[in-house]
Amino acid sequence: MRRALHVVVPGPLEQRTGGYLYDARMVAGLREAGWQVVVHNLEGLFPAGDKVASRSIELVFAAIGDGSWVLIDGLALVASVEVVERHAKRLMLLSLVHHPLSDETGLAADESSLFLTKERRALRLMRGVIVTSQFTSSRLQRIGVQQGRIRIVVPGTDPVMHRVKQLSVEVPRLLVVGSVIPRKGHDVLIRALSTLRMQPWHCVCAGSLDRDRCFADGIVTQAREVGISKRIKFIGECDSSTLEQLYAGASIFVLPSYYEGYGMVLAEALAYGLPIVSTTGGAIPETVPSGTGLLVAPGDYQALAHVLGRLLDGEAGSALRRRYAKVAHEHGTKLPSWSTAIKTMEKSLFEFGWSNTSACGDDE
Repeated sequence: MRRALHVVVPGPLEQRTGGYLYDARMVAGLREAGWQVVVHNLEGLFPAGDKVASRSIELVFAAIGDGSWVLIDGLALVASVEVVERHAKRLMLLSLVHHPLSDETGLAADESSLFLTKERRALRLMRGVIVTSQFTSSRLQRIGVQQGRIRIVVPGTDPVMHRVKQLSVEVPRLLVVGSVIPRKGHDVLIRALSTLRMQPWHCVCAGSLDRDRCFADGIVTQAREVGISKRIKFIGECDSSTLEQLYAGASIFVLPSYYEGYGMVLAEALAYGLPIVSTTGGAIPETVPSGTGLLVAPGDYQALAHVLGRLLDGEAGSALRRRYAKVAHEHGTKLPSWSTAIKTMEKSLFEFGWSNTSACGDDE
């Protein structure tokens, strides 16, 4: 019998966010390593859930055989807690938590509290929890998950064959990669850039505009109202080839997030040898080593404008960018590969008690 694992994710696995890209790489890597991985794509609204989600979750769990090992993406935990409670005794449940849903930016206090209560209920039923950073491990311990039931599997990073050459371009190019949602801080970026009109820069924001359409439309309107819409482009979700070109052509990588559970795009920026401007939100200080860029407090547009201004300030800014880029490149060459990440995931599954007696269906 092949090593067997069910993976439960909301919606298609092919979605281009850090969390889904991580899940997809793990599924592909485990299959390549000989595992039989069955992916179950849930329908409905997540993370809050709706009637469609409830029915989809129940159908998926009911169809999984007794004794099977099931890895649930944390995005589904809040909506699936009642179903998980009904099936916990017959299934070997694990969860993959990129960051607690209750920490998401923009939630009302009562919604955050409800999410936290449901996450705690669900996590208590897990044989183990996979996280992507030490920060998230510590965060889960603070909400009641025992350290011994947590394993850290840091995302891998694809190697960059050619280092980005930090050219002395007339107009420095800022690159932001991330869905346009409240947590990513695009609103803070717009306010910061609006104070830097007298300095040369052009900014590209790559990431979905559809995950929170109302918020994204507001950001585009905000850029127009402050008079910088001709200097900042929102190009939507991009494939890997387009992203590679964007990284290769960037002068500075910017991620003004309020919170990150790891920040895969930050690691990618390091791999490309880009100087980084980001925040101290969540796990970002763990992901961005000292000397590779500048971090400010989340939500502080004035501090963000100040550090961007330093990096855009003529020859002095160009020299500072080159200095940070050199250190970023040095760290980027030492980032873990996806092969290493897959091996760490396998090791974690065995440590949680996976055995060859695990059941799995015939579908792949």
